[in-house]
Amino acid sequence: MNPWRRYAPVWQRRAATTIGAVLIGLVALAFAGAADVAQEGFAWLVARWPLLPLALTPAAYALIAWMTRMLAPEARSSGIPQVIAATHNAESEANERLTSLRTAAVKLVMTVLALGAGGSVGREGPTVQISAAIMNATHRLFRVPLTAAVTIAGGAAGVSAAFNTPLAGVAFAIEELASAYEQRLALLTMAAVLIAGLVSLGIAGDYVYFGAVHESLSLQAALVIAPVAGVAGGLLGGLFSRIVLWFTFSAAAPIRAIRARPVAWAAAAGLLIAVIGIAGAGLTWGTGYDVSRRIIEGGAEPLWFGPAKMLTTLLTALSGIPGGIFAPSLAAGTGLGQIIASLFPGEPVGAVVVLGMIAYFVGVVRAPLTAVLIVSEMTDGHRLILPLFATAIIAEGVSALVSPERLYHGLSRAFRDPA
Repeated sequence: MNPWRRYAPVWQRRAATTIGAVLIGLVALAFAGAADVAQEGFAWLVARWPLLPLALTPAAYALIAWMTRMLAPEARSSGIPQVIAATHNAESEANERLTSLRTAAVKLVMTVLALGAGGSVGREGPTVQISAAIMNATHRLFRVPLTAAVTIAGGAAGVSAAFNTPLAGVAFAIEELASAYEQRLALLTMAAVLIAGLVSLGIAGDYVYFGAVHESLSLQAALVIAPVAGVAGGLLGGLFSRIVLWFTFSAAAPIRAIRARPVAWAAAAGLLIAVIGIAGAGLTWGTGYDVSRRIIEGGAEPLWFGPAKMLTTLLTALSGIPGGIFAPSLAAGTGLGQIIASLFPGEPVGAVVVLGMIAYFVGVVRAPLTAVLIVSEMTDGHRLILPLFATAIIAEGVSALVSPERLYHGLSRAFRDPA
């Protein structure tokens, strides 16, 4: 037997994974740059015309909702539920559309437009769907059969490139995207994640989104603050998930009537977000990275920031427009952490805020290991690793009581191919 014929499938898979991972890293960086430019452009407009969002944001939300429905309905919402759904019967036509390059392109453009209109959205969830589409496309190009492992590896590589945290990509694949941990999945995922992460790291450098936290908590303080943060974040995050799932699948006549008019509903949600943003001096618009960094590094922001950010993120999630909830949830968590820090005036503010951040984030997404790795890397908060784990575990348990079904897995039911 010709040795090339024997080993060709192996090298085809390796080439498809390597090229796909490199492309994922590059696209994730370009997406991040475009998102930053969009937010800066929106800030420039608001600085000159403070009341412009009252017209711009609802109009943009309506336009985005309409264009998404016309061009690629599979691009709506976060992107992570689509990837979870696509792992079931990966070769089906319906599931192929969930991770097609067309869907990915619409996802990227519409998310950037939402940020350019003041939307409380993140790019990390969309990056997961876009990355899965890229990985699937490279495997089709090299004529490698598509499996759930390929889709999962692409989505996990997207997390790695978006957050610049390779370990979190592996954890995300295990906790959220995969229902079982298999050897083939492990090897493929780790290869894609590491390559995508190295591309992002090599070009963008080793950066932290939310600023560095150098404080630590004493054992006595951690034993008190971690449960408080975990319970509060679990309750609020679980409530967020429960509302989103209820709205998505409720058979109540008023809710069905709202869902039947997605463009009008998106415009209404956009108007509410604009009003909240203007009333809050713009703190709730966008991903929330800048406000969160100021809070973590000791800056004082209004205590209403956390609840307001939770509300605008909820409205955006319910509107159905493309956009993620990772970054806005982390930002809302810093607001929660600031409230908790006010209850413990003698403790380091940054450390307490980070516990609030992870508590709410875990309460929403129910992925404690991924959250610990993301937050510790993004804040350089390795001194807090044990309190972070304790808070995350408590928040996950409390959130499960409030919303037994995990958010992304529940939302994936709306995208499942019945075949």
